[in-house]
Amino acid sequence: MSDIYQDLKVMVIDDSKTIRRTAETLLKKVGCDVITATDGFEALSKIADNNPDIIFVDIMMPRLDGYQTTALIKNNKVFQKTPVIMLSSKDGLFDRARGRIVGSEQYLTKPFTKEELLGAIKRHVLDERVG
Repeated sequence: MSDIYQDLKVMVIDDSKTIRRTAETLLKKVGCDVITATDGFEALSKIADNNPDIIFVDIMMPRLDGYQTTALIKNNKVFQKTPVIMLSSKDGLFDRARGRIVGSEQYLTKPFTKEELLGAIKRHVLDERVG
């Protein structure tokens, strides 16, 4: 396993402790620096402090949902280029379309695999840096 993921800052925003822990474990194993948040409000302050390379955000969250959170990230000049990957337990066309409208780069259905997580990072962060 190469260390291409070493020191990448990855944010995972999900109100499910299980999802946060699963993603964190998978990502830390390949050397990512993982920042977690339980909802959009917590995430927004952490994004400003940590400046993540990529953000995974759950759609269904209390207070500020994934669409609202993504829209706020993408409307901020500093973070609008940061890739945002939406996570949802629903695999609906409407959700995917709505995710695109607010500016997300990709949509993963939960439960996601390690390959899907790393594939999204490779596609939106690493390939961007190379190409």
